[in-house]
Amino acid sequence: MIRVLLAEDQALVRGALSALLKLESDIDVVATAADGEEAWRLIQQCKPDLLVTDIEMPGLTGLELAQRIRRHELPIKVVIVTTFARSGFLRRALEAGVGGYLLKDAPAEQLAEALRTVHRGGRAIDPQLAVEAWSDADPLNDRERQVLRFAGEGLSAVEIAERLTLSQGTVRNYLSEAIGKLGVGNRIEAYRLARQKGWL
Repeated sequence: MIRVLLAEDQALVRGALSALLKLESDIDVVATAADGEEAWRLIQQCKPDLLVTDIEMPGLTGLELAQRIRRHELPIKVVIVTTFARSGFLRRALEAGVGGYLLKDAPAEQLAEALRTVHRGGRAIDPQLAVEAWSDADPLNDRERQVLRFAGEGLSAVEIAERLTLSQGTVRNYLSEAIGKLGVGNRIEAYRLARQKGWL
């Protein structure tokens, strides 16, 4: 029996996925969570074999959950089911040790099969996304990504410098590096493009 924890912030989708998986004779949905923090608590309580999670959730994102599972060396495999068909998200998911990455518009029978594949130690990745992920590499480093995210939230260079305990000059350097790498005209365009590609 494959013990599954389902983390999805949209109640309707969470209910539908849970009902769908309960139809499978070899899959048991042991718990469901509406956000990342609740999922993290349930992971420790229920000790599932698999976490099925969305990317964007309140509290912790699906990617942050995957990273935390990896950091704590928990024997739990992660499958992401999302609407985000962005190669940048897939690359970051793979770097976090995620075993499966499916889109919510995939055929229903694909999900159960993907869970079995990942549970056996294999990978289940949307094929079209897999091709794109390696053709469109993320040019930003972690610090540039961090600074750009704050800039996109409307923080000034002074405020970003305070948040990250950096000098204003260093923040400006990171911003101009990110703008240059992305080939755009300003920080807002850089933020939009990086978001669109799934690099933030």
